[in-house]
Amino acid sequence: MSKDRNTADVAFIKALAELLEANNLTEIEVERSYDENDSLCVRVSKHAPQPVQPAPAASALPAAAAPAPAAQAAVGKGSGDDPADLPGAVNSPMVGTAYLAAEPGAEPFVKIGDQVSVGQTLMIIEAMKTMNQIPAPHAGIVKRILVEDGTPVEYGAPLMIVE
Repeated sequence: MSKDRNTADVAFIKALAELLEANNLTEIEVERSYDENDSLCVRVSKHAPQPVQPAPAASALPAAAAPAPAAQAAVGKGSGDDPADLPGAVNSPMVGTAYLAAEPGAEPFVKIGDQVSVGQTLMIIEAMKTMNQIPAPHAGIVKRILVEDGTPVEYGAPLMIVE
């Protein structure tokens, strides 16, 4: 690759970054071919921010839920606050929509506290109208479920903690 092409590519990338910020876009995908056609394909995307649901008031929690902070502290032994860094994190292998059950109203594949075996289906991620089963990478107990049913997930996003 020539030095002129490198300089042009850097300028192009900077222009794309400015475009992202100026238009509140969340994604830009560029596919450039340096063949005889010198073609360029650009896809832009703007996702609406996900509404944050308020946590229930402490007085609304049943007395049995009191040990939960201690349990979460035990799970939170990883480095930093990122759940992906926690031991036993199961990360998304793709971009898509996470479903915790086979169909609406059905029992979830797993619940917190369930014992799972290697290869057992933990959830489904729908990507391009294809349902992809997400298997347990190792045996263990489901400690945390980090996504809600029907929520979009990114590649590498932590989905669940299985220890």
